[in-house]
Amino acid sequence: MPIKAVRLATSSLLPSPGELQACWELCRLHNNIGFWVVWLPTAWSIFMAYHVQKEVSASMAVARALLYVPLCFGIKSLIMTIDDILDADVDGLVERTRGRPLPRGAISTRRAWFFFFGQVLVGIGLAMYFLGATAFRWTNLAPLPLGVMFNVGIFMGWADLTPNEKELPMNVLVPMYIGACLWTFTYETIYQHQDKVDDIKIGLHSPALLLGRRTIPVCTATAVGFFVLISYAGFLNQQGIFYFAGVALAFARLIYFLLRVDIDKPQDCRDFFLDTITVGQIILSGIVLDAFFSRVLSGTAL
Repeated sequence: MPIKAVRLATSSLLPSPGELQACWELCRLHNNIGFWVVWLPTAWSIFMAYHVQKEVSASMAVARALLYVPLCFGIKSLIMTIDDILDADVDGLVERTRGRPLPRGAISTRRAWFFFFGQVLVGIGLAMYFLGATAFRWTNLAPLPLGVMFNVGIFMGWADLTPNEKELPMNVLVPMYIGACLWTFTYETIYQHQDKVDDIKIGLHSPALLLGRRTIPVCTATAVGFFVLISYAGFLNQQGIFYFAGVALAFARLIYFLLRVDIDKPQDCRDFFLDTITVGQIILSGIVLDAFFSRVLSGTAL
């Protein structure tokens, strides 16, 4: 093959600056709420395990939590990329999403697939992402499979700190996991009210359309369920006052904004969704402080 032809073939394989920018956007690296909602439940679990497993050091718990940062970024990036690929036809019809890379032609579908499978080859499997990414096409309850995926780190984080000979405290982890899934349902349902006008035109499904004016009462119930279950998990895990203070503060904040959100105003729905990070961070802060002071007061090494 002539050198010129080889150079041309090579250049066609390499991404252009515009495609690199499109890949950045496909991963949502400019908006990391997807990372937080995957990582925070994992971190909750790690520091709750640290609270009861006195042989685990603070440095070990922090190292494990940091170890999950790139993993959760990877999971989030995969979910976002496959979501944009499979939804490209729909995104072009929705006002909020028509500026995404594929609808605006910044990258071809073929090249986006190459990018997706490149991420898979880095080390993160496909798992259930096709289910979650396409769920709104066939069900009004898409937040349920999303919750199942987003919160599996609750089991992973605890297991990572637990010796093989010890059993996982499923009586603690299962309520915590179900509660976190209810949390996912709450913020995702409010979030999907942003697109309900376009969803009706296109014929898509969403919990926003299913619930309509019942959204706030139902989401209030799921939010209460979330906090009841993580409080119960904390009780079984012998957590202290800082844990429950963090849970109470997070609950008050979530309910305060939930009862004031106007589901007919997209910006209100977006603001509520973005505040999800703060709610999760408050809970994590309470867990960490509780573990720290528990060890200090009992004379246990950090």
